Amino acid sequence: MKREIIVTNDGSTTIHLPEWNESYHSKHGAIQEAYHVFIKNGLSSFKANSVSVLEIGFGTGLNAFITCLEVLKSGQVINYVGVEAYPVSVEEAMQMNYISQLAKNQSDIFKSLHHSPWEEEQQLTANFSLTKRQQFFQDISDTNTFDLIYFDAFGFRVQPELWSDLIFQKMYDALRPNGILVTYACRTSIKNAMLLAGFSVKKLPGAPGKREMLRAIK
Repeated sequence: MKREIIVTNDGSTTIHLPEWNESYHSKHGAIQEAYHVFIKNGLSSFKANSVSVLEIGFGTGLNAFITCLEVLKSGQVINYVGVEAYPVSVEEAMQMNYISQLAKNQSDIFKSLHHSPWEEEQQLTANFSLTKRQQFFQDISDTNTFDLIYFDAFGFRVQPELWSDLIFQKMYDALRPNGILVTYACRTSIKNAMLLAGFSVKKLPGAPGKREMLRAIK
């Protein structure tokens, strides 16, 4: 499938798949969406010293990068697990402009995110460990392991099977009690799948260009 790098409305880049008319991040702004959905409405909810994060759709590494940058400011200890069935190549990831847009003095972190071996835990900074797992989402079998899930799969329009009650049941099981799942999406069918899995679900204002998003609590 053809892939191209495009610039989104906030000046940050993403990968676009013309055949699906689908992008890894919002065309309205990759970085601003990541901060709004996953940091403001996800990570910022936790005041604990240690937080375990599961990312569904590691992709370009943007969400992991901004999370690590947040840790440098907050001092929290983050155990980060990124799941991706079809990893982005290192060469393609290095064409993203996230270093120049976010933190020119932290280029080593972004490079380490992508050069780190898969299936092995790596300590990228004193407070941020990363494990990348090449895995289909339906094969996730973690139980009571994570405090927070970044659910950043391709959209329902192109991959509805990734937004089913079966997948959200696996997400529910993977979270600890009172754990939180946040996602950019807000379809009634997605909300219903979350509710069927046992979540308490709330609609929140979406990132720029999107009206609403969802936050689900175990």
